Amino acid sequence: MTTSKTDWPSSLDDNELEELDTYLRAHAQDGHLLLDGVHGLLSALSVGPMRVLPEEWLPEVLHEPFTDEDEGNRVLALLAKLNDSISAELDVDAYEPILGEVDTEAGPVLSAAGWCEGFSRGIDLRAGLWEKRLADDPTLMELLGPVMALAVDEGILSAEAEFEKLSDDEYDECLAQLPAVLIAVNHYWSENPATEAELDALSHVTEAKNEQPAPPRQRSGHWVH
Repeated sequence: MTTSKTDWPSSLDDNELEELDTYLRAHAQDGHLLLDGVHGLLSALSVGPMRVLPEEWLPEVLHEPFTDEDEGNRVLALLAKLNDSISAELDVDAYEPILGEVDTEAGPVLSAAGWCEGFSRGIDLRAGLWEKRLADDPTLMELLGPVMALAVDEGILSAEAEFEKLSDDEYDECLAQLPAVLIAVNHYWSENPATEAELDALSHVTEAKNEQPAPPRQRSGHWVH
C-alpha cells in the first residue's frame, strides 16, 4: 500500500516526544507509565473492540492535577496528538511502537516491558470483551502471539504452563512483528465486532477488575521510536 505525503499521518516529532517523555518522567512514581507504556496503552485502545474515551484512559497516564494551566494544556495536546497518530498510522499500515531502551553490559538494547505493560492496561479497560473473545476465538490469541510472548517474558503476564525465556533472537523477532500484529488485530476487530453477549459480559468483568489494584512496577531506560 502506498500513500502520498499529504496522506501520511501527522505523528509527534522528536522534540514533541522528548517534551512528553520529560513531563512523564518528572511526575512518575512506582507503577506509573512512561512514554513507551503510554504508547502501548493507546495502541491497545486503538486496535480494541470499542472506543474508550479520554476521560477513562487519562487517569492511567496522569496522576495529579496540573499546577500550570499552560503546561497542562500542552501535555493534553501532546497526548491527543499521540493518540490520533496511532489510529492514523494503523489506517495506512505504518504503525511503529515506541519501545524502551535499557542499558546492558553489551550496550543499549530495546525493551518491550513498558510497551507491554501499557498494552495490558489498555486491554484491562475493556477486559470483558477481550477475555471472552480470546476464550472463544483462538484466531485472536494466535494474532496476539508475539505480544503475549513478550509480555510473559517480561513478567507482565503470567503463563499457565512453564515458560522458557525467549532467546535474544526470538525476542528481537517478536519486536519486529509488533507492527504487523497491531495492524492484524485492528482489522480483526473491525471485521468481527463485539456481540451483544460480549457487551453484556463487559460490565461484570470490569467491575471485578476495578476492585483489584494493579501491582506497582518500576522501570527505567529511554524511549525509542
